[in-house]
Amino acid sequence: MAAAPTPPLPLLDHYILRQLLVALLALTGGAVALIWLTQSLHFVTLIVQHGLSLRAFLHLTLLMAPSFAVVILPVTTFLVILFLYQKLAGDRELTVMRAAGLSTLRLARPGLLCALAATAASLVLSLWLAPVSYHAFHAYEFQIRNRLAAFLLEEGVFTHVSETMTIYIHKRDGSNAFQGVMIQDNRDPANPVTVLAERGAMVPDALRPRLVLYNGSRQVLDRRTRQLAMLNFDHNMVDLTTTRAGAHQSEDAAELPLGQLLHPPAQLSQHVRNKWRVEGLHRLTGPLSAFSYSVIALVCVLRGRFSKHGNFWRPLLAIFLVVGLLTFSLMLKSMTARTPALAPLMIILALLPGMIGLLCLFFDGRRTRPARPA
Repeated sequence: MAAAPTPPLPLLDHYILRQLLVALLALTGGAVALIWLTQSLHFVTLIVQHGLSLRAFLHLTLLMAPSFAVVILPVTTFLVILFLYQKLAGDRELTVMRAAGLSTLRLARPGLLCALAATAASLVLSLWLAPVSYHAFHAYEFQIRNRLAAFLLEEGVFTHVSETMTIYIHKRDGSNAFQGVMIQDNRDPANPVTVLAERGAMVPDALRPRLVLYNGSRQVLDRRTRQLAMLNFDHNMVDLTTTRAGAHQSEDAAELPLGQLLHPPAQLSQHVRNKWRVEGLHRLTGPLSAFSYSVIALVCVLRGRFSKHGNFWRPLLAIFLVVGLLTFSLMLKSMTARTPALAPLMIILALLPGMIGLLCLFFDGRRTRPARPA
């Protein structure tokens, strides 16, 4: 009597891979939505108190989503592969597939394909989409805060327009007119400025909001000589842009392109240059962890025979291993910023677990390979 034919591999790949990808999209999307919801609460006051439109609010907060996705995608890929293969093992489906002649490596193939797809998506997010969206987020936030500068001013309150400027108004006359204005401007730390005026009016400008002041005085303190210079004026204009000379903002390593991170400008301090290089290296190695974590999940579930105790301890071991790798990678990133010689360890930590796991699957697959042809 002829042996039952082995199920075609593409059909098996499609069966498992479809479940993996659907679960991965659902879990990653849900996690990103949850993180987005918690982070977007910081901007709700812009809608409630200052009249920011819902469209602008969604535009601003959704620009943060790629940065969330690149962080959680390796973890969600690991959890999806671990859960689904553990479910297949618990339902005895893996036992049936082994009895049909499928080796460990062939059973792991759909999980490896899912891991490769997640790694490719992580690379696209890490190297391109997340930095671009993060830069757009900061630029748009800067524009919105400048646009709403007039609405941020409240009667009888010292309003911190930025880290270097504080404004106090005694009374509002309409939406853009004020009475009793005081401004403390520390944008130039060596020469802080204090401005007092009887009244003022906001000049609407989306990029460079200005406050026109009438009948007041301008006091400038020279910290070097400890002398105070005072000027009385009938009419004066103050630029409320949150950075000097209308510049956008100080550069954040998270929004810089990879080439600039790996080759920082020479005028930066050595500490900042090290931090930029570590950030660039992390962008390259971080997505590779999605593949390594997935291989750990496959090895822990597929190696060995089915047992009730194994069904409990193997997933637990995989979780402990991944948590340990995540913790060590965070510590290593911080240490590498102080000691650049540790940079090769970041690459080893990203690649070595996956390579060891692949070797385990390969040799276990050869050991369990059936004698008859597939």
